Amino acid sequence: MFDKNKVFLGIAPIAWTNDDMPELGNENTFEQCVSEMALAGFTGSEVGNKYPRDVKVLKKALALRGISIASAWFSSFLTTRPFVETADRFREHRDFLYGMGAKVIVVAEQGRSIQGLIDTAVLDSKPCFTEEEWHRLARGLEELGRLAAEKNMKIVYHHHMGTGVQTIAEIDKLMAMADEHLVYLLFDTGHLTFAGENPEDVLKKYSKRIKHIHLKDIRQEVLSRVKAEKMSFLHAVKAGVFTVPGTGMIDFEPLFKILDAANYEGWFIVEAEQDPALANPLEYAIMARQYIKEKTAL
Repeated sequence: MFDKNKVFLGIAPIAWTNDDMPELGNENTFEQCVSEMALAGFTGSEVGNKYPRDVKVLKKALALRGISIASAWFSSFLTTRPFVETADRFREHRDFLYGMGAKVIVVAEQGRSIQGLIDTAVLDSKPCFTEEEWHRLARGLEELGRLAAEKNMKIVYHHHMGTGVQTIAEIDKLMAMADEHLVYLLFDTGHLTFAGENPEDVLKKYSKRIKHIHLKDIRQEVLSRVKAEKMSFLHAVKAGVFTVPGTGMIDFEPLFKILDAANYEGWFIVEAEQDPALANPLEYAIMARQYIKEKTAL
């Protein structure tokens, strides 16, 4: 199936300590997090809020454990703030990731996002961009893509619950508006399923434009509660809507087959934000690693 020299396995630190809700996993240290990633058999990570931001310090800590940095989240505000504000922060973020050897930069537009609003129903109140906002987003992302290219890097756009790019129709609009050589796509199985979409449809359309992948599963019974109780995104996370591949409702086999046929190259990042007090991060990391090995031979 996949070439082990071209497809790599990482896991996000959000299972150990949550950036959006620091109370989840506040007791877990950076050292415990990356040590357990390595113990579970992963060789990559994204960057969490407890990670040292000094390149030399972080590189040393990760080298001891055989871990590389795949990418890190960047919040853009292209629809609501002057471009220069986003650009200045982006350059700093880009240079840090470049120093860590990353090839892609995860970008998610946060203009009018409700993902961080604790009492706002995520499935009922997401923002819908105006045509002017779509224009600002597409042109702004292209400029960020040019900035990334200065370091031989790419930006990958993260469709996300509670934001203006959540559905397949919205992904389609953004991909059509933005230059395919400057703006690439992050494929997230969990967010698409949460949004009521079929992940296969996105893969079939954009397999050649996808340059980074988040693998997360969905607990169907929790998703039903989220809908019935009109939960916010953060309450949904606390309730356990996300879980690791192989423990929820998503069938990953056809997704892996499509990606293999498309000769995908890059990272698979297991990213399943849960309450670590309820879902032991090491235990779930091991389950995810075993499942991926069984399905892909990686």
